Amino acid sequence: RSADPARQKELMREITDIAAENLWTINVASAPPKIVVVSENMRNVPEKAVEGYCFLTPGNTAPETYCFDRPSAAADADTVRQLAAGDEIPPVSGVPVSALGRAVQLSLLAAAGLLVLLLILKHPFVLRRLVIMVPTLFVISVCVFTIIQLPPGDYLSNRIMQLEESGASPEQIESQIDDLRVLFRFDDPAWKRYCRWMGFTFDPKDAGLLQGEMGYSMETSKSVNSMVGDRILLTVLISLGTVLLTWSLALPIGIYSACRQYSAGDYLISVLGFLGMCVPSFLLALILMALTGISGLFSPEYAIQPEWSWGKAVDLCRHIWVPILVVGVAGTAGMIRVMRANLLDELRKPYVVTARAKGVRPLKLLFKYPVRMALNPFISGIGTLFPTLVSGSSIVAIVMSLPTVGPLMLSALFSQDMNMAGSMLMVLSLLGVMGTLVSDLLLMMVDPRIRLEGGGTR
Repeated sequence: RSADPARQKELMREITDIAAENLWTINVASAPPKIVVVSENMRNVPEKAVEGYCFLTPGNTAPETYCFDRPSAAADADTVRQLAAGDEIPPVSGVPVSALGRAVQLSLLAAAGLLVLLLILKHPFVLRRLVIMVPTLFVISVCVFTIIQLPPGDYLSNRIMQLEESGASPEQIESQIDDLRVLFRFDDPAWKRYCRWMGFTFDPKDAGLLQGEMGYSMETSKSVNSMVGDRILLTVLISLGTVLLTWSLALPIGIYSACRQYSAGDYLISVLGFLGMCVPSFLLALILMALTGISGLFSPEYAIQPEWSWGKAVDLCRHIWVPILVVGVAGTAGMIRVMRANLLDELRKPYVVTARAKGVRPLKLLFKYPVRMALNPFISGIGTLFPTLVSGSSIVAIVMSLPTVGPLMLSALFSQDMNMAGSMLMVLSLLGVMGTLVSDLLLMMVDPRIRLEGGGTR
């Protein structure tokens, strides 16, 4: 605003001095070149590659196509060639299986089999449901395989786009795509790939879901079983914690709200319940992360530690309550409303009025009959609880950087990684089917009006 040229020059010098003392730079260009150390025994390694998270470096260099050159690495090279040819890979020698571990596995399997046998002998309904599960899971597997294949293109198309964006030459792209095509047998008909994925071929080299093998991830070329390892454990811990939080809060609060209908406490609980159902989980996660400073399930020093220790377990307990609270708030608020509505309906029924008239103590009457009947929605929801918690909390897991199954499955669906996405969807379906059976058995135990033995009508 100054009209004096001398004053303008003086102000400009002051501006440049301030800029020189408070210089901030923002990098808007690509990252500088980085040196990557690779064993000199390796061949088929590209000289240049684009580094970045979006390329999942070094995944964009196709490590599955690397090969060994020296005879000392012949065993590993043979393993890679056997995997590409579909041959059976022998187990690693020199690592004997622990006899104690094998005994524990056999004991757990024997206990589970004995429990199922006792249930079948006591309730023939269990045997019929187990038989029905076989065609149910078969239909689900066909639907999962078909739906994942429906979008245009496949994993190879996405891979070609990634390689082109990374600046790979046409020869490198063709070589890597040909190796992937042979490794995952993309040239086979769809029905053959489905049978191999499920393990219907009963060939040791084509072990599938029926043999407990989820195959190899198309995106990382790693075993799906090894990738989901600790993720399943952490997902189950968060799910169990969410269930315990939901039930421990929803049951007593719902009972209080129903017994004190239209009181100040009932109105306050209703307002809090509506807020809990309306606030998005990811927004609540951001708020708690800002207030507590907790992100993820581990501190940095334990996040990179592969083995478990007492310190890592304690660190997990210090962090896990935040995702449990975030995931459980919406479910708790909804179950409070369900418990309140069902219990109000039960308290108005004639058998409650009759019991009161006969002088039954209020607390005994409340918990012996109406509360038991009002628990049916809680128990019937067990069948869909675990699959919903795993798949429904994916956004929260991404926001909070949780190493759980949800983000892994979401990434596999985006990249059309059939082995990863399809196998995990089948695991969720199995959890849903088994959970439905468990919920039906619990309903039969809690509510004597429910009979699952079949038979004619009365």
